[in-house]
Amino acid sequence: MATLTIRNVPDRVVDSLKRLARKKRHSMEHEIREMLEDYAAERSSVLRQIEEGWSRQKRRPTAAQIEKWIAAGRE
Repeated sequence: MATLTIRNVPDRVVDSLKRLARKKRHSMEHEIREMLEDYAAERSSVLRQIEEGWSRQKRRPTAAQIEKWIAAGRE
């Protein structure tokens, strides 16, 4: 397994993570690992749903169209 190092995390975020972990009787490390796993699984599910939707369409969007959508979402 890989190891991640995250610097400059605000104290209020660390305190919040510690409280959440304590409520669940986990270590903060365990709690963060679960959060990351849940986020990645949810993102994979959404991407899979998008792919399935595109496969049902006659024409798949071009890379340029996708880039335009991403840029619009960042505005």
